[in-house]
Amino acid sequence: MSSAGDIAPAAVEARGWGWRHASRLAWALRDVSLHIEPGERVLLLGASGAGKSTLLHGLAGVLGGDEEGEVEGELLIDGIPAAAARGRTGLVLQDPDSQVILARVGDDVAFGCENLGIPRDEIWRRVDAALDAVGLDVPRDRATKALSGGQKQRLALAGSLAMQPGLLLLDEPTANLDPDGVLEVREAVERMLAAQRTTLIVVEHRLDVWLPLIDRVIVIGDDGGGAGVIADGHPDTVLAAQGERLARAGVWVPGRAPQYPPPPSSPPGEVLIGARDLAVARVRGTTVAAGIDVNVRAGSVLAITGPNGVGKSTLGLTLAGLLPPAGGDLIASDALAGDAGPYPIRWASRQLLTRIGTVFQEPEHQLLASTVQGELAIGPRSLGLPEAEIADRTDELLQRLRLDRLAKANPYTLSGGEKRRLTVAAALATRPRVLVLDEPTFGQDARTWQELIAMLADLRNAGSALVTVTHDLDVVTALHAEQLTLVARS
Repeated sequence: MSSAGDIAPAAVEARGWGWRHASRLAWALRDVSLHIEPGERVLLLGASGAGKSTLLHGLAGVLGGDEEGEVEGELLIDGIPAAAARGRTGLVLQDPDSQVILARVGDDVAFGCENLGIPRDEIWRRVDAALDAVGLDVPRDRATKALSGGQKQRLALAGSLAMQPGLLLLDEPTANLDPDGVLEVREAVERMLAAQRTTLIVVEHRLDVWLPLIDRVIVIGDDGGGAGVIADGHPDTVLAAQGERLARAGVWVPGRAPQYPPPPSSPPGEVLIGARDLAVARVRGTTVAAGIDVNVRAGSVLAITGPNGVGKSTLGLTLAGLLPPAGGDLIASDALAGDAGPYPIRWASRQLLTRIGTVFQEPEHQLLASTVQGELAIGPRSLGLPEAEIADRTDELLQRLRLDRLAKANPYTLSGGEKRRLTVAAALATRPRVLVLDEPTFGQDARTWQELIAMLADLRNAGSALVTVTHDLDVVTALHAEQLTLVARS
């Protein structure tokens, strides 16, 4: 790989830049003006929905043309329009799986270089150097599906590094990773920056992990439709001078933790779902966790924790009646099942609606309607509820989860945090007695995190049973959850 001095870091400039999705009346963000010097390391902050990811996607040149939306102002890399400078940028997204393209590690890292027309011999020299730089010590022919979440993020970083970008863009790259995976990715970025001098822009809600690595903070206002940049400078200066204002805007400011709800108002109630010697699997014959004994009780929260790849999401989907047990017993009580029978996997979708609601790890996997309000109405309408009651339920959820201004928006144009709140709201719209949530707080700013946790605590206090799959240990503490920690199988 070329030495650090051979690769020119990119300069970034925005001049009154804004973007509006074609299906939206409101601008995703507007009036953004900033200048980033070559080689600077910037942490981009702002409330959920402020437009941070939109800005990164604009810099990466992947927002699309006129048919995708409307642009104003200028967004420049090295003085030329960002859309014409794609070869200068590398983009790493928050979801590790969404970035894996090819079946083998080496081929996946080489993919971007091949698109740039780099000679074959040079490609493989870059691939090996990139894998070494990010600390991904696996053979080129290792199957990408065999990698953990942290390893997949390092794979994505290696793919970007191999292209030798002048600008590296990281969009919440640790959002779905366990604590060890978070540190793995941060350290991989650190090694990458040591290997080549690159301008860095990181979008994250939580600052602590990235503060040692960055030298500048830029904050976009929580009204992405026109607030522009509201703070810009050295991290210590910005946080000292505007920490209180930023905390009110939803930024995760160190030392200013969100408020936790009060403890449960009553002890856990009856068992609604019981598992004995349960084994779970995504693929028949490939068990990922076994020997699980657990009860899901009314008026309580069960938190499923553990490192990436140990079967947490698979267990959640099994408890939700969406995957068959691979072994053991999973029984619903009469109080939950009623006339549906004791085995959730045998329930029809309509029977599940009022019994067990599920929020998938990836919001896009359960979006069905063309508008946010329509998404919330799908479940209640399937139950045959009167339109007036459907409207009451959806309006209440829209307001409580800060989605009311987005009621007519296409769900796919929402930010990651907004999509997460939408899928939580959609699950709540049918008022199930059990709610299974996979990473319910990812993509949330401090304000929406606090509001979402308060809503879940209210559901618990009202007698609902909650199961949350999470790496966010603050959720466990805030909800006074019983913790079930899965470990890797030997």
